[in-house]
Amino acid sequence: MEPIYFDYNASTPIAPEVKQAMLPFLTDHYGNPSALHFAGREARVAVEFARKQVATLLHAKPTEIMFTSGGSESNNYVLKGVAETLKEKGNHIITSKIEHPAILNPCRYLEKQGIKVSYVDVDEYGSVNPTDIENEITEKTILISIMHSNNEVGTLQPIEEISEIAKKHHVLFHTDASQSIGKVDVNIQQLGVDFLTIAGHKLYAPKGIGALYIREGIEIESLIHGAGHESGRRAGTENVLLTVGLGQACEVVNEIEKESKRLHELTQFFWEGLKKQFNERIQLQGHPRNRLPNTLNVAFVGTQGQQILNQVPEIAASTGSACHAGGVELSPVLKAMGVTEQVGMGAVRFSVGRYTTENEISRALDLLKDVKLS
Repeated sequence: MEPIYFDYNASTPIAPEVKQAMLPFLTDHYGNPSALHFAGREARVAVEFARKQVATLLHAKPTEIMFTSGGSESNNYVLKGVAETLKEKGNHIITSKIEHPAILNPCRYLEKQGIKVSYVDVDEYGSVNPTDIENEITEKTILISIMHSNNEVGTLQPIEEISEIAKKHHVLFHTDASQSIGKVDVNIQQLGVDFLTIAGHKLYAPKGIGALYIREGIEIESLIHGAGHESGRRAGTENVLLTVGLGQACEVVNEIEKESKRLHELTQFFWEGLKKQFNERIQLQGHPRNRLPNTLNVAFVGTQGQQILNQVPEIAASTGSACHAGGVELSPVLKAMGVTEQVGMGAVRFSVGRYTTENEISRALDLLKDVKLS
């Protein structure tokens, strides 16, 4: 039987269109983008075209896009860069308790450097209350960082409302949109954020490439120092191959409305089937409606999620974020949501994507009907 991949939130396959766009840069186009000769010019044109593709997806300007090695670097760049640049203004950052470790761990590092960090609570659905954000703001607050959507339960955050609060108090605002790109519309003009993180391997590009949106007019200290690459914002010769891949991936996912609807229909079909099979022994985690259309986090009550997955090796899914999978402790996200251990330990995240079919959902339901709950 063919395996079934339901872990798109951890990493996506490389889209065929992305692979085709990258191939010439494995053989023919090998120049350094900083070189002035023909090979350098070819590489520079490719990088700038990819920058335009990313900007188009976000409704941003190409000059507002900086390429990075991925979501973690983008997040570190913002947190540490703002802390250094605005240290004379203040030393306070606001984030939430359900952020990805690529936010939480840099924040913990900054706390050791004298930065004060407020970690706001979430409700039972994993939603941040904008009022809680505003209540934490002081005259020393220099940055707010709230994820666009949660990687484990898929809950979408009220980014536009928080953005208005940040503007009112003259505080910079960052959102990690790594999980949202390619699943829902992410429009910079509507969101009003100052910084936004993209991770290539979450949207059908290769691993090791990402981008950071930096609103025009904002300058913060660089994370990597050296020569003047990326308009002086990030030193290091550009990875042309992966940059081309990210640009093409952004073009692949640009028409999002139809795909978002399809993903929602697939997860609803899956959820209805699971409810029929497990009744009161299964619970939905996260917001029932205001969540990513591809993400279904369910708890098999009274058992462990890994025990469920061990019984169906044909299905690739996750018991939490892939970045910290393997433990048997209750997910920090579910803990922050107030989920009990009896329920939360049975959580499994199924995340579908561009190549998921209804037949795969049906096959998965057929496989899962035979699992034994402890």
